[in-house]
Amino acid sequence: MIKKVFIVFSCLVLHAASLLAQDLDPRAYARVPIDATTLIWGYSFSKGGVVTDPTLPLEDLEATVHATSLGVAHSFSLFGLTAQALAVMPISWASASARVNGQPQTAYRSGLADMRLRVSVLLLGAPAATVAQMKAAPRKTVLGVSMNVVAPTGQVFEDKLVNIGTNRWSFRPEVALSQPIGQRWLMDVYAGIWLFTDNTRFYPGNALREQDPMGTFQAHLSYNFTPITWVALDATFYTGGQSSVDNKLNDDRQSNTRIGATFVFPVGKQHFLRFAVSRGAIVRIGQNFTTASVGWQRSWIKKPKKPVSTQ
Repeated sequence: MIKKVFIVFSCLVLHAASLLAQDLDPRAYARVPIDATTLIWGYSFSKGGVVTDPTLPLEDLEATVHATSLGVAHSFSLFGLTAQALAVMPISWASASARVNGQPQTAYRSGLADMRLRVSVLLLGAPAATVAQMKAAPRKTVLGVSMNVVAPTGQVFEDKLVNIGTNRWSFRPEVALSQPIGQRWLMDVYAGIWLFTDNTRFYPGNALREQDPMGTFQAHLSYNFTPITWVALDATFYTGGQSSVDNKLNDDRQSNTRIGATFVFPVGKQHFLRFAVSRGAIVRIGQNFTTASVGWQRSWIKKPKKPVSTQ
């Protein structure tokens, strides 16, 4: 029983830094000009409790997670369609505490987290275009797809149960619809599914941890104050993802909802700040965190070449 308690403790806490299925990312499929490169920095703070299996002698499980990240995104034309590639490397430090059979237990980790990669393509409504062409084009319904990948670059100690890294690959194909409403409103809806490879070296280094696919759904309603200043209300629902260790099922199937808000505004011609906050609304089991984050980005757009005069 004690081993099972600590496995549950680990499974519910060690992935808190990445929050795979709890993304709240409004306008992730917004039309952008091609040949644009964006540098991205972010910091997030998450704190809250973790809902566990009530049959376990595990009480007052809480965690605090800090994460900072640096990333780069580049947009390009793919067969005449707008495409974008993104890579983000995070660093996390987290602490967790609980009472097991009435005895206090704590864990602390810090180091590199799992790298995140994303490639998206806008299939309809947003052909590859320059800034000038975008300004002259009307707002249209956009249909997009993406592949999100989490690579096992995070810190892992095979002889320790709680780790920052997951020691496995994760993939999320996703489809999205972005619908303008009038001149200032925008509705985004996404649907995806997380697919996980096995961790063949789970604690104590020779155990097999498997996880079922996890469905994710997002909805965002945003309002433009200006074309580059906007606010959004966000919601996400994720379900599934039950795990097992050496073919023994854990009671950790997700069926949770999060809500939040995002505010983006410019600070200069090419610099933007982004503030976001979210919290669990309905949590069956797993993290019930309140998360606040701040982000900064700076973009460079390649200027089109001037035609060469033949005179």
